[in-house]
Amino acid sequence: MASAAPLPLFYNGLEPLSSETHADWRVRPQETAPFLIGQHAIPLTVEEFPLVQRFMPIVFSVGDDAIPLALMGLNEGVNVFMDDAGKINERNFYVPAYIRRYPYMLARLRPDADELSLCFDPTTDTIGAFDDGEPLFDNGQPSEFTKNILSFAEQFEQAGARTQNFMNDLRDMNLLMDGEVSIQVDENDQPFIYRGFQMIDEQKLNDLRGDQLRKMSQNGMLPLLYAHLFSLVLMRDIFSRQVEMGKMPQGELTN
Repeated sequence: MASAAPLPLFYNGLEPLSSETHADWRVRPQETAPFLIGQHAIPLTVEEFPLVQRFMPIVFSVGDDAIPLALMGLNEGVNVFMDDAGKINERNFYVPAYIRRYPYMLARLRPDADELSLCFDPTTDTIGAFDDGEPLFDNGQPSEFTKNILSFAEQFEQAGARTQNFMNDLRDMNLLMDGEVSIQVDENDQPFIYRGFQMIDEQKLNDLRGDQLRKMSQNGMLPLLYAHLFSLVLMRDIFSRQVEMGKMPQGELTN
C-alpha cells in the first residue's frame, strides 16, 4: 500500500475549501501562534533574505533537496522569538511568509491533478462555523477575504518556484558546503560547535570567474548570497537569547 506524502511543517491535515461544506464558515483573528512554539527552523523564499537577515540567521538544510531556513533557535524545540503563550516577543519583527500562510496552502487534491486547490488545516481553531469573524464565502462565491488568501497563497507558490531555481543554481555552481559555527563562552573551556546545516562556501564564491560574478550581480543572486553570509553573525545572538531563557544550547544544530 502506498503511503501518504508527509505533511508540510505546521500542518496536521489538509481539507479543500468548499463553498458547499464551508458556506457559513468564518475566520477569527489569530492573536497567537501556538503552532510556532518550539519551531526553530522556518522555510524561506529567496526574496525574503534581505528582510530576514536583519533578525535571524539564514542557513540551508542538509541533503540534496536543500532549502533556505530562518533560524528562530539553534536547537530543536527552542524558539527564542516566542513566549509561552505563542506570541512573538519582538517589535518590528519580520515574520516569514511560510508562517503567515498557515493554516492555508495550495495543494493538489489528486496526484495526477494539474490544478492546485486552496486548502486549510482542519485542526486550526481559527476557522469554523463561528458567529463572528470574516466570512469565507458570500452568496456561494469566495469573499474578498478568501480572494486575498488565495492571492497570497499563489504568490507564495510562485516565490517557492523561484527559490527552487535559486537552489538549483547553487548546486550547479557547487557553492554549498557543510556549515560549522563555533561559539566560545567564558565559563566553558570548550566552545559550542554547531553543525547540521549548509552554508555558502565563501572561498568558492570569491574564486568564481568575473563573468559568473557579473551575471549573479545583474540577476540579483549575489546580494542574496551575501545577505545569507552576513546573517550568520546572528548565530551568537540566538545563542545568547537561549542562555538568557535558561535553554542552554547543545552542540548540534538539527534541521
